[in-house]
Amino acid sequence: MNDMTAPRLSVLDLVPVRTGQSSAQALAASLALAGRADALGYERYWFAEHHNMPAVAASTPPVMIAAALARTERIRVGSGGVMLPNHAPLVVAEQFAALEALAPGRVDLGIGRAPGSDPVVTALLRSSGPTSDVDRFPEHVQNILALMHPDGARLRLTDGQVYDVHATPAAEATPTVWLLGSSDYSARLAAELGLPYVFANHFSGAGIDQVLALYRDGYTPSEAHPSPRTFLTVNAVVAPTLAEAEERAMPQLRAMARLRTGRPMGRSETVEEALAEPLDGLGQQMVQDMRARWLVAEPETARAEVARLAARHGVDEVMVVPVAGTYAGEPLDETPGRVQTLELLTT
Repeated sequence: MNDMTAPRLSVLDLVPVRTGQSSAQALAASLALAGRADALGYERYWFAEHHNMPAVAASTPPVMIAAALARTERIRVGSGGVMLPNHAPLVVAEQFAALEALAPGRVDLGIGRAPGSDPVVTALLRSSGPTSDVDRFPEHVQNILALMHPDGARLRLTDGQVYDVHATPAAEATPTVWLLGSSDYSARLAAELGLPYVFANHFSGAGIDQVLALYRDGYTPSEAHPSPRTFLTVNAVVAPTLAEAEERAMPQLRAMARLRTGRPMGRSETVEEALAEPLDGLGQQMVQDMRARWLVAEPETARAEVARLAARHGVDEVMVVPVAGTYAGEPLDETPGRVQTLELLTT
């Protein structure tokens, strides 16, 4: 960016799947986007975890992280986040310790407390594999930190013996662990444990100033993080003209309106599909309410708004969620609107 006071930029990717697109094409498009973010100088690139959603292919962050690390050179890559109730802490620690060994100094482990799925899928996850108790979330975060550390964790067995456990043998470094949230729970825990914290502003902007103040005011310095570190997320669509940005925003705005009103979900619409079928009154009101919190603009306005957002909330980094939709004639294995958003925010 030309403005030296502009914040650093990062990316959160839900790996969207649109009409007519296969999961393989959606994954290829997202990995190409990660490569472009790397070349453009973005700070980090995170993959979300969601399950059983037709429009979202981001279900396995460690797999996507490994693929993106192999296709990039300098950008940090991580999870935004691993939904810890779905996974055994030792498995998470082993996966991310291995990723850190593959790309030292480039791996982030963002951890969330929500399940990232509907109740049926949550029950399926709990019945078909190792998971963790959401009520023990603080304990399990601490266990992951210990298991990934080069010194490992020491367990005391019932017979009194001490047993050493390491996520990987001969570890030399630990991924950076971030706690994610949109309420005060994870902010309080991050402050207590001396961990970085990310506010999920793209999901819910309610109470952001109070939550960030609670985190900063209650922060307990740790060896790895002597002072609080935080940034926030924002949904973004940037295009050469405001008219195009507004059009490209419509598919995701409509999808979120359907999600929040409990309506059936399908693959993301093309721009043409989104413009062809008007929503009812409630849906349209939800679109308008969400649109007011999103960054939908032409380049100069978008860059200025990102800088204002960072200054307003006292952060030096903003993670954009590029939610630009696609026109029907654009290639299925590419995501031109999202690429354009990242490019126009940095030039």
